[in-house]
Amino acid sequence: MSRSISLVTGASSGIGTETARALAAAGHDVLVGYGGNEKSARDLAAELAQTHGVRAEPVAFDLGDPEAAVARLRSAARDAGGLDVLVNNAGVNRRAHAVDEDLASWSRVLTVNLTSPFALAQAAARLMVEQGRGGRIINVTSVHEHIPITGGSAYCVSKGGLGMLTRVMAVELAPHGITVNAVAPGETATPMNGVPPGHPVTAIARPNIPVGRPGAPDEVAVLIRHLASPEARYTTGTSVVVDGGLSLVAAEANAAHAGRL
Repeated sequence: MSRSISLVTGASSGIGTETARALAAAGHDVLVGYGGNEKSARDLAAELAQTHGVRAEPVAFDLGDPEAAVARLRSAARDAGGLDVLVNNAGVNRRAHAVDEDLASWSRVLTVNLTSPFALAQAAARLMVEQGRGGRIINVTSVHEHIPITGGSAYCVSKGGLGMLTRVMAVELAPHGITVNAVAPGETATPMNGVPPGHPVTAIARPNIPVGRPGAPDEVAVLIRHLASPEARYTTGTSVVVDGGLSLVAAEANAAHAGRL
């Protein structure tokens, strides 16, 4: 039986790196998508090949240019022999109050976090339909797909849009055996959030998160691996929150402020 072929964008660090590792451990050949960190992507591809005996290739993506990103996906999939799993993980973070946001920054966030993931998902879905063997599309959104944060106008909109795209595509692609799901992490200890690789999450106190700490990248990756597996074939159109309970406690903070706790 041939291996599944998976593409993970933003795989040179954080959640993307751990997702690539989790998929390779499950026997997937992995296309290691990266933006500017070519060395980390090449090192990871070599690690996956040596550790798990899979094919792993670094693939550069410019998500600021959706058409170029699609062309890169098509060529990488062609060289790899197809595509079975797309993990839209890469993205950018930004904070600016809505009254202060500028259109150039707004457009950049929406392009990288929403338009390019849509274009890649569309291209991947077309390939999967043509192949006729089903497939998996997994969009990494954010807890802020579901709940707002001050200064998050562009970021929250981009992640909320990606969450709705997930549900629309799930309905449209189900007849082809393609599932589409979202994973919505809360605060995760990644370089994008200022935490170096390998730093123990238990050393970072977060009293307002019920579990008391941020998440580790591999705690998100194991869920992505499940959604990419044959066992998840009946799960589609979901957005699974992985946030240590963060999104549950807004009323708790209000009650504490009012003196009721």
